[in-house]
Amino acid sequence: QVQLVESGGGLVQPGGSLRLSCAASGSIFSINAMGWYRQAPGKQRELVARITSGGSTNYADSVKGRFTISRDNAKNTVYLQMNSLKPEDTAVYYCNAQIKRRLGAPIGDYWGQGTQVTVSS
Repeated sequence: QVQLVESGGGLVQPGGSLRLSCAASGSIFSINAMGWYRQAPGKQRELVARITSGGSTNYADSVKGRFTISRDNAKNTVYLQMNSLKPEDTAVYYCNAQIKRRLGAPIGDYWGQGTQVTVSS
């Protein structure tokens, strides 16, 4: 009933750029926050970037100055502009959204299917 659809992953060379998109659809009353997480082989899932409905952002230290998260609230869409990519950015990137499906309902956590980002020469 709530779907997060991601796009934009792929293979790039070090120093290259990608832009990830994630659109939420379905039964949605409001979205409190959206963000991107990633998981590399053998590592824990980690927060990459997050943006609230009020526009506040936070980033992992490893991506500050290189990645930019933005949103289009009218489209329930979040973007992650990834510049100056490094091999260590290689991971599966997951879109996350904190969503109220109905007025007065609790906030639920929703996840996209993940998109592979590979940075390699």
